[in-house]
Amino acid sequence: MFHIVASDLDGTLLTSTHQLKPFTKKIIKMLTHRNIHFIFATGRHHKNVIPIRDDLKINSYMITSNGARIHNADGKLIDSHNLDTKVVSSLLNIAHYNPNIITNVFQKNKWLINRLISPGTPSYNYLYATNFHIYCRKTLSLDNICKIYFTSHNYQQLLSLEKELNTLWGHRINISFSLPTCLEVMPQGISKGHALKKVVKLLGYQMKDCISFGDGMNDQEMLLMTGKGCIMENAQQRLKEKLPFLEIIGNNNNEAVSYYLQYLYNLRI
Repeated sequence: MFHIVASDLDGTLLTSTHQLKPFTKKIIKMLTHRNIHFIFATGRHHKNVIPIRDDLKINSYMITSNGARIHNADGKLIDSHNLDTKVVSSLLNIAHYNPNIITNVFQKNKWLINRLISPGTPSYNYLYATNFHIYCRKTLSLDNICKIYFTSHNYQQLLSLEKELNTLWGHRINISFSLPTCLEVMPQGISKGHALKKVVKLLGYQMKDCISFGDGMNDQEMLLMTGKGCIMENAQQRLKEKLPFLEIIGNNNNEAVSYYLQYLYNLRI
């Protein structure tokens, strides 16, 4: 039996409208009542995860910014990693003038973007549920930035950008697609999997005692490192091809994670 459940949010635990359905809420609460540790592992800013955790009224560790930030069950920041300022300077400039790409910055408690975006643009719904800020490239401090990511509806442009970034900074960064519309950059060695390993140790367990769920390339390390990794049916094809030996479960809109957990832990509702 797995003592820890770690789950990605968008495309995995949440529906395509970024909501937790009532059944999923019940399952998570039932798990925690059975002393199963539920851990959020997401690329989101921690400010966007806190309301979800508070709504559930559970004590849960939060792995955010793809592992660059860890908050404990009391909401205290216990681990933090930032991008090197030279890398940050390069990332802020590399796509700044590209009209098809938005540059997003996670700095301390702020979510920053390089220009206003319109409805339908990736991240629009998240931003307008958050107190976001437009930054000025020339005056933005380069310190305390844990993640920079690029959003676009043009997947080919993001693929080209991925190659360029790996050529420039591949030895200094960890880069992955959380969605086909979202290319994320964290410090080298930072991932959900490595952050989860720290949390699992703090809880007194080993990675074999954990089951994980994900749908994006930023979930790859976590899915590989845990005792069992499960890939969503709606996951990126690239992830499925990379990890063909892992089990593929149902769709996020059908609450596949919750039904899987209900069966695994024999939860009766």
